[in-house]
Amino acid sequence: MRSTPTLIVFDLGGVLVRICRGWAEACAAAGLPVRGESASHSASGGRHVWAQRHGVGAISSDEFFVRASESMNGLYSPDEVRRVHDAWLIGEYAGVHELVGGLRRAGVRTGVLSNTNHAHWVRLTPPRMGGTGEFAAAGLVDHPHASHIMGLLKPGVEIYREFARLVGYADRANEILFFDDLEENTEAARACGWRAEKIDHAGDTALQMRRLLGAHGVSV
Repeated sequence: MRSTPTLIVFDLGGVLVRICRGWAEACAAAGLPVRGESASHSASGGRHVWAQRHGVGAISSDEFFVRASESMNGLYSPDEVRRVHDAWLIGEYAGVHELVGGLRRAGVRTGVLSNTNHAHWVRLTPPRMGGTGEFAAAGLVDHPHASHIMGLLKPGVEIYREFARLVGYADRANEILFFDDLEENTEAARACGWRAEKIDHAGDTALQMRRLLGAHGVSV
């Protein structure tokens, strides 16, 4: 008989936190126009190179804003890039704070494994971790881990293995249940022995997770 998961791990964007899904949406959220070809596939690719370096902590947030501005030939100033970057985080999904809190009260261990960066992490973490506590659900988990601190990115298998090692689950990977909104990330988690479920970021994420937790035998 398959055991019940003992560690529930959440992605942030698209699972606990609603985020913009592209440059044009983030520009609108920041109150800025889409200029030139900044929302094109090629421009996105140029920013992505620097976003990945930002995401593994290889460059600071301030340097990322400068490099992203340069990659768009100055269509946006570094300060405007910062504004768009800040606007990327929209807010918590309804019900996720209650869900994570309920798991905590039930004695179920929780974690976060997110591809993120310093500028966003500060807003996503509580004051006890040096953050602003703007997004309360993320601050409730027992084991918050981020790509820019670990120096690794999903869906590389190394980040899942390192997370499991850090939280004492290296030999208990099958007891981890992971929620992410990207199929490649859930597939990589399963390849490392985790249980993983894909969440639809456009739907009620808290309700989806409650149902999936129940299917895995976790009551909350």
